[in-house]
Amino acid sequence: MKMRRLAAGLAAAALGATMVATAASPALADPGIDPVAGGHTSLQFDANPEPAWRGRPITLEGKLSVECDKDYISGLVSVHHADHCKSSERWHRLAWKRIVILFQPAGSGKWEYVETVKTGHRGYFHTKVPARTSGTWRAVFKGARWLDGAESTDRVRVIGHRHRH
Repeated sequence: MKMRRLAAGLAAAALGATMVATAASPALADPGIDPVAGGHTSLQFDANPEPAWRGRPITLEGKLSVECDKDYISGLVSVHHADHCKSSERWHRLAWKRIVILFQPAGSGKWEYVETVKTGHRGYFHTKVPARTSGTWRAVFKGARWLDGAESTDRVRVIGHRHRH
């Protein structure tokens, strides 16, 4: 299976960077094609402070990683456990991947799009948004070619204006 994934990655690289760099959710894959197994990803996410003051900024931050014992493709570079993960590492951070930030106000059953951010060169992402109402924040990595999707949520309670004395 490892050789098959490597061969598929090399074949994709031969077709050009645009083919390999195109993000595609595993859920959208053609069911008639035997898919190449994706690298298992993990998305850590935190919204703080908790509770937050209405009108003050909330920091949304996290880290996207892929499990070290999986082969995966990142751009045109085939990365393998032995090449980039130290023996003590279980996870390798993923750089330059899109993370979609959503918000669901308390009592609402609908997710609202907030923004899309990218992980930096060390796999971390962050953004700031104003606190308006209590609810649940959600970070979603939709997946990419040879990478499974992942998501995480964090609930934040928003309290009234801070009074100055």
